[in-house]
Amino acid sequence: MSYDSEGSYNKRMRTDGNYSTNIERFGDNPRRKEPEKPNHILLLTVVNPTYPINVEVIQSVCKLYGEVIRIVIFRKRGVQAMVEFNNIETAARAKEGLHGADIYSGCCTLRVEFGKADKLNVFKNGPDSWDFTMPEDRNGDRSRPALLGEAPSMSGRMGGRMDQMGEMGMSPMAGGRSSTDYYGDSFGMRDGRGMGGDRMRDMRGGGSGMGSGFMSSGMSATSQDSYNGAPVMMVYELNKDLMNCDRLFNLLCLYGNVIKIKFLKTKEGCAMVEMGDGLAVERAIANLNNQTFFDSKMTLALSKQTYLAEVQSPYELPDGTPSFKNTLGNKNNRFLNPDSAARNRILPPSKILHFFNTPPNVSQEGIRQVFVDKDLCAPKTVHLLPSKTDKSSRGLLEFNNVVEAMEALVACNHTPIENEEANSRFPFIMKLSFSSSRTIPMD
Repeated sequence: MSYDSEGSYNKRMRTDGNYSTNIERFGDNPRRKEPEKPNHILLLTVVNPTYPINVEVIQSVCKLYGEVIRIVIFRKRGVQAMVEFNNIETAARAKEGLHGADIYSGCCTLRVEFGKADKLNVFKNGPDSWDFTMPEDRNGDRSRPALLGEAPSMSGRMGGRMDQMGEMGMSPMAGGRSSTDYYGDSFGMRDGRGMGGDRMRDMRGGGSGMGSGFMSSGMSATSQDSYNGAPVMMVYELNKDLMNCDRLFNLLCLYGNVIKIKFLKTKEGCAMVEMGDGLAVERAIANLNNQTFFDSKMTLALSKQTYLAEVQSPYELPDGTPSFKNTLGNKNNRFLNPDSAARNRILPPSKILHFFNTPPNVSQEGIRQVFVDKDLCAPKTVHLLPSKTDKSSRGLLEFNNVVEAMEALVACNHTPIENEEANSRFPFIMKLSFSSSRTIPMD
């Protein structure tokens, strides 16, 4: 069926920025002359999709109403998603609650209808389709060896891709900005207007917009809308004797959720990492590419793969740890929900680190000892900051240079610290991040 260049509303729904995003102006679909037949499958149309929409975003907003079984996203007419719920009652609740709501404040408005399909077919789990009943190993038979082995190195293409990122405005994020500079009004983080305002804020117990997109401040709205990259990246030139899955997780979790990490046996010091979304990959590349630590200059590049398959029998790295790790359920991921994501600052490496979630009675010497125990350079300055609660402590660490700070973060992020006075069975898990501070005040 052909359409004229104007794209008449009577022939199809318009999804450009001029289309109304107000629920009062949606009205009923003028093409539908008979009442909708309730179904356990909903059709979601995203009007004015300024930010990327993927399975994670759709599942985040739909699971508030009940169990989501399958999701399929298609982009032939703007951005639309079919969502299969476990029953009609759940779907009806979701339809009533989501119709006319904004995923992010002022954009990505949802128009929701009952679908006509009986079941959604998902052939593989990826950014645009997901079957939540499908075990990970059903994504394909990975027991057969690849015909050409591991993918060829992409380091030769890195320069061109980074130049292209520069043209798109994907410059590294500037330091010294608060989290609201990156996750503020545009994501509905300040007043809960995203996802339908007070109604959605009350359901979540807070005022946070839904979704997983947190971008560099240099990225324009146009490039955000057009970017739909895969969430997998290549990491090259790692120190093969000192790096492992946990240490790579410690670094990359600052820029997005880390799903899987796989070191390549055929290329020493090379790893593939699946992040929570493509924007997390872009943030990591923009801030970490060409950083030097452990006497190696790490480079990062985009990958064409959409996900990493499970490795049933990983080989051992030089330190004896496995070469593959699934970190999807790791509680140390820092972007698990909008509230936790909003507390993160996306910053490039610096010589000053922020530490938090340490015992309330921890001493400066106790903090230094954490790094000494791992044969690292101890921070030259440890400054304890006033804590908002008496249940934990926080502060700043200053190292001699960025290299020492990166090595400290990679090796000691998420280190358990015992709370000796409380005699607790559970240690505190010290968390580290790069700081925007330029100097540390003298005690």
